[in-house]
Amino acid sequence: MSPVVGLGIDVVDVERFAVVMRRRPRLAQRIFTPNELAQCGSNAKRLAARFAAREATWKALGVGVGGVGFRDVSVRTLPSGAPVLELTGTAQRRALNAGITHWHVSLTHTALTAAAVVVGENSDAS
Repeated sequence: MSPVVGLGIDVVDVERFAVVMRRRPRLAQRIFTPNELAQCGSNAKRLAARFAAREATWKALGVGVGGVGFRDVSVRTLPSGAPVLELTGTAQRRALNAGITHWHVSLTHTALTAAAVVVGENSDAS
């Protein structure tokens, strides 16, 4: 049995994302955790990559928009700069029900696009 339980990828247009954030200033607080906002500030590229991580996580969980809360999925940056995916609430319950015990996340961005790849695995599978 493969340890990979779920895989997701998402790409976000940075300018389009930035326009939406400017038009709806409170939206960032609804989507991102206080920790993410503290780590990213108003950097649209970094926030867009974290939004892509949410979408990629939903795909790995097999749910669509609304399947879990925006803030049930977040990305924390370690001092080394490595991103770490954190799930709470409904997202965490769905992951446990799916047998996902460990997450991998990779983020990238340019001036134009931000992307994320997420892999959920069962580290107990052999």
